[in-house]
Amino acid sequence: MTRGFLLGKFLPPHAGHRFLAQVAAGLCDELTVLVCSLPDDPIPGSLRHGWMTAMLPGVRVLHHDRIVPQEPADHPDFWPIWRRICLTAQGGPIDVVFGSEPYVHRLAAEVGARPVLIDPERLAFPTSGTAVRRNPPGQWRFLPPEVRPHFQRRIVLVGAESVGKSTMAQSLAAEFDTLYVPEYGRVHDAHRAEGPWTEADFAQIMAGHRAMRRALAGQAGPVLFEDTDPLLTQVWQGFLTGQAPTEPPPDLADLYFVLDIDRPWIDDGTRYQGDPAARAAFQAAVLAQLDRFGANRVLITGDWAERRALCIRAVSRLLGSSARTGT
Repeated sequence: MTRGFLLGKFLPPHAGHRFLAQVAAGLCDELTVLVCSLPDDPIPGSLRHGWMTAMLPGVRVLHHDRIVPQEPADHPDFWPIWRRICLTAQGGPIDVVFGSEPYVHRLAAEVGARPVLIDPERLAFPTSGTAVRRNPPGQWRFLPPEVRPHFQRRIVLVGAESVGKSTMAQSLAAEFDTLYVPEYGRVHDAHRAEGPWTEADFAQIMAGHRAMRRALAGQAGPVLFEDTDPLLTQVWQGFLTGQAPTEPPPDLADLYFVLDIDRPWIDDGTRYQGDPAARAAFQAAVLAQLDRFGANRVLITGDWAERRALCIRAVSRLLGSSARTGT
């Protein structure tokens, strides 16, 4: 049996890392991948370990999170320290040390293994963890589905009935070459049993929305649009039952587009706000809900072209901020 070993920070894991690990796995019988992290890393090591584990089914992925020297100049026993780390993680002899950087030669010599470099010039996937952190949208094609949600910006379209949330979500998703989360509650309403609304209905709607979001996020672009979300579902719960949860949902979006009610109400057979006063009260409740929990919001007004232009400018600003901060 040939036992292979690969270590790295994977900060964050990208397509080049997956390629490296998959090639390494194809060149040995058993591959161990060691994810190394420090407490002050910009992305928690436990998160990166989870990503690598999900990305590499069938590969043994371990996590080392102790504070140790990172360069030979940091400590006179740098190489003995790392020899011990690698052999302890492996739990036995190492036959091959894989990697894409020159240190692989010395590390292999330390553990008594053969070095194998894989694509050191990064020709297959010309990216790096630094490049991804510096500009996630610009490096998006190199981000695996498991990693994308961490860097993804979420924008939710909210507002009273008949303000164009669904149409705008579809239009923006097409504009930014991404996906959007459809309104789960609309389908639930159309197919639920007759009778008054219950707390269980809204719990199902919130769970359904989150499940759809998780299913779509890894396939979407740097921004994911959502047609309503659990925060707006809470407003609906108060509107339809008279009692709304007081605690904030745990997953506020990065930005909320509040589509104004300066558009006419149109009855499509599933609407509740034919009374203008009820529609205005609902819109006020939406704004109050967002402000209560400190959500970032932009009021979207005007005709269709004006609304769409406002949304596009706000999305571009948000993505520009992502490129500058790498978060």
